[in-house]
Amino acid sequence: MALKLNPNKSTEEALAAVEEVFSKYLPAIPFDYRFVDQEHERKFAAEERIARLSGIFAVLAILISCLGLFGLASFVAEQRTKEIGIRKVLGASIFTIWKMISIDFVVLVLPSCLLASPISYYALGNWLEHFEYQTNIPWWAFLATCSGVLLLCLLTVSFQAIRSAIRNPLQSLMSD
Repeated sequence: MALKLNPNKSTEEALAAVEEVFSKYLPAIPFDYRFVDQEHERKFAAEERIARLSGIFAVLAILISCLGLFGLASFVAEQRTKEIGIRKVLGASIFTIWKMISIDFVVLVLPSCLLASPISYYALGNWLEHFEYQTNIPWWAFLATCSGVLLLCLLTVSFQAIRSAIRNPLQSLMSD
């Protein structure tokens, strides 16, 4: 049973009046009351806790993935040192070398975004079904996320790619 209390009376007075009427008509049932704002707070406390933890773990996952991506870019640049040196001697620009190294990573990240988007859509749809008020998941959210992931990938790889591209080609070709 939901009741709205008179705002002109104090809460104690209003509850006493409601309890009197309640016990008059339903004496066998104990008078137990809760406030809507407290019920909503209790109901959504778990969701807020999950949101906070998800945010923390998402930031950690992004940092760890960027470190891994940076390490992989360093490894690839080191493995292709002689190739980069030869390309520089033959007249390749810094942009060409950056594009050569970056495209390898975009080819890995783009399919992963395309694979993760429908899975995320399905999981979010299932999670949102349990709420009383329904909302749709906009398609542009997935596009923005994939664009952000690609941008983050390119920024992470670019540092190592540009560093390899501006390196002296003579040092690259003389190294073991």
